[in-house]
Amino acid sequence: MTKMELAKSGKTSEEMIGVAQEESVDPEFIRQGVAEGVIVVVRNNRHGYIRPLGIGKGLRTKINANIGTSKDHCSIEEEIEKLGVSISAGTDSVMDLSTGGPVREIRRKILSRSPVIIGTVPIYQAAVTAAEHKGHIDRMSADEIFRTIEEHGEEGVDFVTVHCGVTLQGIEILREHERLLDVVSRGGVFLIEWMIYNEKENPLYQDFDRLLDIARRYDLTLSLGDGLRPGCLADATDRAQIHELKTLGELTERAWDAGVQVIIEGPGHVPINQIEKNVKLEKEICKGAPFYVLGPLVTDIAPGYDHITGAIGGAIAATAGADFLCYVTPSEHLRLPTIEDVREGVLASKIAAHAADIAKGVKGAIERDNEFSKMRKNLDWEGQISNSLDPEKAKRMRTESVPVGSDVCTMCGEFCSIRSVREYLKKS
Repeated sequence: MTKMELAKSGKTSEEMIGVAQEESVDPEFIRQGVAEGVIVVVRNNRHGYIRPLGIGKGLRTKINANIGTSKDHCSIEEEIEKLGVSISAGTDSVMDLSTGGPVREIRRKILSRSPVIIGTVPIYQAAVTAAEHKGHIDRMSADEIFRTIEEHGEEGVDFVTVHCGVTLQGIEILREHERLLDVVSRGGVFLIEWMIYNEKENPLYQDFDRLLDIARRYDLTLSLGDGLRPGCLADATDRAQIHELKTLGELTERAWDAGVQVIIEGPGHVPINQIEKNVKLEKEICKGAPFYVLGPLVTDIAPGYDHITGAIGGAIAATAGADFLCYVTPSEHLRLPTIEDVREGVLASKIAAHAADIAKGVKGAIERDNEFSKMRKNLDWEGQISNSLDPEKAKRMRTESVPVGSDVCTMCGEFCSIRSVREYLKKS
């Protein structure tokens, strides 16, 4: 039985108990959430040595880090180092998005070395393989797409992005309602090209039951991808995006009926004033299924700083109810991320997630800040550094500018507000 089937039958698995302990909630809360589809407990049944990850309603906001090669830049050693950096910085999951080099070997090495759950986008491998062996991605077959998904499941991948909501009808909507930036999702574009060339419906939509059979076999969580997500603010919340979301809502219920867990992927580039609306639409249309957002980015004009634009949007989205944030690095739109870009992206998303958890009242969130404030009041610099989100950077910045033994910083020095008011309050 899948985890969702167990939960529906009233049984609480060891995985659900483990997630409950991680989240400091009752195991029954997790079981009921999984049964209703508003919580997912992500772990492939072939990936036994990792902790399952709980994502969804009432839980801590989780973050994901994307790594992976391209045809123009491929180094397995570098990707393994990115994996290590993202984990040390505090990511909850990692997705391998490799499209260049020996993609199978890269994925297998990441799976073998990661202590956190791993996600992939199987259409990438299917498209790359078709291009290499058949001359063009349009010539890949539906069977090859499904065989690739099964391969990922067999190897232990925990969740897969599948762009099931990109349909022939969606293509017609794109044609009728012209966008400023058309389609920016690689998986979405691969399938659009395939459908137009072959004059056939998206196999992931048309043969969705076949996908569900694979997912059931491995207890694979389906991340229903947003192939028509907006790539700029001008295209946010348009007809094509909403049509795809409605399609994903229908497929979500079919997945639940089959005992398969799903999360829903969301935009993308969204103006601040539309973020809450987007989250509420997903929760309504997809019956509360966990929402996984890329960013969202709140402006289009900040290349080099998109970890900041994404963190702003992510904090707002998670406060409104999004459950899972895909990080954005400073190099978004410019290049593959470097190792340092990966680190900065994870930390920016962690800040966004934690800020949202405080607003949502997640257990333990504000308490962490309160304890930190006590250390600040006591001028406990070691405590502040060790309990910060990035102890390494905090320690470096302090030691580079402050004399050893000083109980103040170089911003205020002898006029330290905290020290002064504490002394004067004692005298009064």
